[in-house]
Amino acid sequence: MKLFTRLRAVSLAVAATVSLFTVATSAGAADLVIAGRDDIYGKGLTEAVAGFRKQHPDADIELLKLPNANLYQKLKLSMREATGAYDLVMMDDTWAPEFMANGWLKPLPVALIDADMVASTVALGRAPNGSLYALPVVGNVEMFAYRRDLLAKYKLQAPRNWDDVLKIAQTTAAGAGVSGVVFRGTKGNPVVTGFLPILWAYGGDVIDANGRAAIDSPQALAALKMFVSLKACAPKDVAVYGAAEVRDALQKGAAAQAIEVWPAWVPALDDPKQSRVVGEVALQAPPGQVKGPAPMLGIWQMAIPKDARHAALAQDFLAYLTSRETQTRLAAMGIPPTRKSVFEDAALVKQFRWYPDQLKALEAGRARPRVKHWEQIESLLGDALQLVLTGQLTPEAALRQASQKIAPVLAAAATAVN
Repeated sequence: MKLFTRLRAVSLAVAATVSLFTVATSAGAADLVIAGRDDIYGKGLTEAVAGFRKQHPDADIELLKLPNANLYQKLKLSMREATGAYDLVMMDDTWAPEFMANGWLKPLPVALIDADMVASTVALGRAPNGSLYALPVVGNVEMFAYRRDLLAKYKLQAPRNWDDVLKIAQTTAAGAGVSGVVFRGTKGNPVVTGFLPILWAYGGDVIDANGRAAIDSPQALAALKMFVSLKACAPKDVAVYGAAEVRDALQKGAAAQAIEVWPAWVPALDDPKQSRVVGEVALQAPPGQVKGPAPMLGIWQMAIPKDARHAALAQDFLAYLTSRETQTRLAAMGIPPTRKSVFEDAALVKQFRWYPDQLKALEAGRARPRVKHWEQIESLLGDALQLVLTGQLTPEAALRQASQKIAPVLAAAATAVN
């Protein structure tokens, strides 16, 4: 059995090496290799590549469109081994701190940015020393949704704080067939994403300015108690709700409010083929409480690896991708822009009525903690939050447990040698 285990380990190592060699060899045959996301973002990149080819007709461009987790693993493996497999890489903003700290990205000239780019999105591409390493290409931001018709029915105003959200939830939940609020309760990223704007509104945080666990605090406890109160007005099985369930509840008119809505979800709400509440769902930044609104940013960035074989052409593509013209074209496809002028474009505002509110949320947006291993920390916090939602832990015990588990992850990251 031990021999089999050793042989299997060797086999896997050889396979990984062969895979890297194959990618690197393939990359060497192209003038520009772009590693990007799949789905709608992949369609946007395909459109951008087609436009860029018109300006560079002799360039051989290879575009890889990969799912989220697969993309992260491939980028990490390639850049760690310095294969030179990719010239441009698309990154979730939570990956950037790790990639920058490890020295895997090439610094970018500040001439690539300008005042039209939303400042909160540009900031995520900077290292602690201020150097620029990535540009924002997708302006995702977490929004809050409420039913205008239901608020009018009960003579309620749009929520200004989380106390208002709870009042609306309790009032509207008294009606037949409607939950007062809905959110993603699945453990890990989904439940954490819904909780963070509440936590920040109450003045709490997951990690403090010194890099220490800060989730076991009076502010976090107040936020979590509010979260539990809202859960009482949500569907009974909300603790296992994912994106599909939240979208379905909104489109069917079965929820008065949604803690978390993303730009990609919104168009269906105004599509009569999919929605029973066309024109009735209003969007805004998640409310404040002790502090002002702090919508969670979910920016996708583009960067050039340090070992890129064609960095000059990659930089040209990055400038093209983030230009106003390209951003406008991609926005029409449903990809959130990162330029103010695109959000204010009259034709796009007519197509996407929520753009002005989305821009406000983006400008007020807050990033998730800029630390290595955020995914692991998020998972630990998400487990604790779901145990509270399912009644298996008290809020006090959950925050204490999360803090005890997060602290050694932060300590290990601080002392790690890359």
